[in-house]
Amino acid sequence: RERERERERERERERERERERDSLLERERERERERERERERERERETQYMQYSG
Repeated sequence: RERERERERERERERERERERDSLLERERERERERERERERERERETQYMQYSG
């Protein structure tokens, strides 16, 4: 019986870690998207600049 509870707690901790990893991954993806958007904006600015100077 005692061991059962122990295992249950172990599983719980595992789930906790899983959730944390997921949230970390999510944040990482979010940052990646943010950078992608930044690059897009940069490209647009450069294109407009080229059109103006050309």
